[in-house]
Amino acid sequence: MADIDDELDDRAGTVRPYTVTGGRTRAGSEDLPLESLVRTVTDPAHAPGVIERRRILEMTRDTMLSVAELSAHLRLPLGVVRVLVADLSDERRVVVHRPTAAMANPATNLKVLESVLNGISAL
Repeated sequence: MADIDDELDDRAGTVRPYTVTGGRTRAGSEDLPLESLVRTVTDPAHAPGVIERRRILEMTRDTMLSVAELSAHLRLPLGVVRVLVADLSDERRVVVHRPTAAMANPATNLKVLESVLNGISAL
């Protein structure tokens, strides 16, 4: 009987991820790449909404974190964090730095390839 009570207490303390986003599985804007960097531009103390939104603002106040890192720190699915970050970006509470084509695929950058070749040759 005690095991059932403990299990019910554990379940009562958890919230299903879709409730955090109001049932949405996609952001209104385009999907954010998981390596996009997020930085807060407003005061987190005045952020309305769910606590997860406030935590994103607090975590990115002094440093930039990727969407994937936020997902890990918040222990929320990546899709949920993408929706929350996109909402905060739409409200101009955060700035999202998306990867450029050169960042997304550095192998296409000739200087990177030359650097790698020089490093291998030095071995």
